[in-house]
Amino acid sequence: MSIKKSTLSAQTLSTRGGGSTTSKKKNVKINSNDEMKFLMEMSKKNEKESSKSVQPTKNHPNKQKVWPTEQTQPEPTVPIKYLYKDGKFPEGEICELGQYDYKTKRFHPSELKPGAEERDEKLQERLKEARHAAEVHRTARKWFKDSVVKPGMKVIDAAEMYEAKARELLEADKKKSGLAFPLGCSINHVAAHYSPNGGDETVIGKDDVIKFDLGTHVNGTIIDSAFTMCWNDQYQPLLDAVKEATNMGVRTAGIDVRLGDVGAAIQEVMESYEVTINGKTHRVKSIENLCGHSIERYRVHSTKSVPIVASPDNTKMEENEFFAIETFGTTGKGYVVEEGVSSHYGREFTYHGDGSELRNKESRELLKVINDHFGSIPFCRRYLDRTGQKKYLVALRDLVNNGIVHEYPPFVDVKGCHTAQFEHTIFLRPTCKEVLSRGSDY
Repeated sequence: MSIKKSTLSAQTLSTRGGGSTTSKKKNVKINSNDEMKFLMEMSKKNEKESSKSVQPTKNHPNKQKVWPTEQTQPEPTVPIKYLYKDGKFPEGEICELGQYDYKTKRFHPSELKPGAEERDEKLQERLKEARHAAEVHRTARKWFKDSVVKPGMKVIDAAEMYEAKARELLEADKKKSGLAFPLGCSINHVAAHYSPNGGDETVIGKDDVIKFDLGTHVNGTIIDSAFTMCWNDQYQPLLDAVKEATNMGVRTAGIDVRLGDVGAAIQEVMESYEVTINGKTHRVKSIENLCGHSIERYRVHSTKSVPIVASPDNTKMEENEFFAIETFGTTGKGYVVEEGVSSHYGREFTYHGDGSELRNKESRELLKVINDHFGSIPFCRRYLDRTGQKKYLVALRDLVNNGIVHEYPPFVDVKGCHTAQFEHTIFLRPTCKEVLSRGSDY
């Protein structure tokens, strides 16, 4: 029980003496029943006062902030989980499984009734995490596209604003939730794996075609989704070709569908488009050595690849698998090579050591930072900068040379060409296909 100091400052209470207490300063007897009644009333008053809800302040560090029940506009500032306190985040687009006949299903028809999936608690938890990450992705990218990115802006400024908003809406917490890989900001002939390093002065031009590839995750359940932007309408047919090719890949994907068949469907749509740039007409090509991929917890690129050209790959998609269906179109050769300064890195997924085998002390210390902050989640130099690391390039190179960390240089087509990318994350549920990252924009 808590009582104010001034309440009985003149009294010395004793538990002995037949239920009464005598004050040393005043010769007054206090009835024990009256005393207990008084103390109980004061206790209730104090508890009532202490239970009042207040905003977090320096004087009340443990008080919980009361969040609005609706998202703020035009800039979203309310973390997504507070808008869905029951944990029922919005579903993605629900699609039929197409050619998936019941005779080929691994589930008995009686198990395909509504609610059958709810029996699988782990599946439901992963779906909840995926939908949470997807809603963050939709909210952050809408704000970014509508209110932030524009020609004349430094790429690094745009990137850091987009990343910061995604972290804010996720309430990012090291490996528990946050960005699933470095934000891709690849421009024109650079197709993938470019993110600005610290000090990069690159500016977005009005004639640029720029791809933004963002990954969000909750407890390692990853949403991988990308879009392309341009400000010169002559490039729009290129974007349309790639967007429609991605949609065809999404429509074709399904349980027991062969990966090579998905690639063939994507290529057929992609290469049916033409784009005229500065008076010259180009047939849009699929970039043959880039592809989509399966996704596992904390592993954005898992073991299955989804080609974007016709392929003899007979590997089948399976139920309860996550896939990133991503396509790349180009006005160039349709083939990319690694070129340029690296920004993307990632620890080897199967490595779980502490670097004790390394001779270099700085390398061991950097590995600890990577393990603590990222684990197997890919990162970039700017993310190391955020952790307070300085002069780490030699140690980072040592980790790469020892095969503990992988380096991912930019993928480029021929200079002067333009490339575009669109991507969605899908989940193959036993009864349907859910396009988790689908939004009103793409």
